[in-house]
Amino acid sequence: MWILFAVGSAFFAGVTSILAKCGIERTDSNVATAVRTIVVMLFSWLMVFVSGSQNGIMEVEGRTLLFLVLSGLATGASWLCYFRALQIGNINKVVPIDKSSTVLTILLALIFLREGITWTKGIAVAVIALGILLMIQKKENAEENPEQGRGWLLYAVLSAVFASLTAILGKIGISGVESNLGTAIRTTVVLLMAWMMVFITGKQKEVSEIRKKELVFICCSGLATGASWLCYYRALQDGPASVVVPIDKLSILVTVAFSYVVFHEKLDRKSAVGLLFLTAGTVAMAFL
Repeated sequence: MWILFAVGSAFFAGVTSILAKCGIERTDSNVATAVRTIVVMLFSWLMVFVSGSQNGIMEVEGRTLLFLVLSGLATGASWLCYFRALQIGNINKVVPIDKSSTVLTILLALIFLREGITWTKGIAVAVIALGILLMIQKKENAEENPEQGRGWLLYAVLSAVFASLTAILGKIGISGVESNLGTAIRTTVVLLMAWMMVFITGKQKEVSEIRKKELVFICCSGLATGASWLCYYRALQDGPASVVVPIDKLSILVTVAFSYVVFHEKLDRKSAVGLLFLTAGTVAMAFL
């Protein structure tokens, strides 16, 4: 059953990226993220009350709450580092490092959660890594700026590390609480981090300037994000993180499909081969 939730997480995550892209044509990405997180939090707590899990909030153990909060903080820290890296660095350099969080999460899960390290899993991880590298395309018009320095590299690496810690800490925290309630608690922490990002960057005044059309897409992407997170942490509760995480990353299949239909974007041969490797490695992780 956890595999179905992992697949559901991937589907909604893929839809999220499409809706989010439609919602940030003119809206600042930090502002859009903060507004979207409000929707995610409301949706998460709604699911808590629908499922009748609210009574369990007083029964959450201190250790479980600690790891849920840490997971939320890790998510917020990852966002802060990622957007800071994009701000001062070249996107074609930042994105590949951030994508490495997938492989890092798998390795951390295999080592620290003791989900088992085998040669077959090692090969699958290598195939996933190769697929990610092939999927990263360098734009022909990308310009190199020698004055950027190396500060972006530190932020990009930290973004990947925090993204990996998010899954590991979430796996530990969600094991001691009902998944809907755990997701809602974690989302509340992420909300605080998201709005802190807005105020740090001085973008709070732009909230009232969001166009109605983009606001609709932002809210819809928030609902999709909420559904994805609910499925994701339900899958993490019962399934191994080293398998759930790569399945969740298959959201790229949904994104590619919708991008072709909505934005008429096509993959070149190199990206298509990378997508094939990424899918093959993920499927192998799920069944080996």
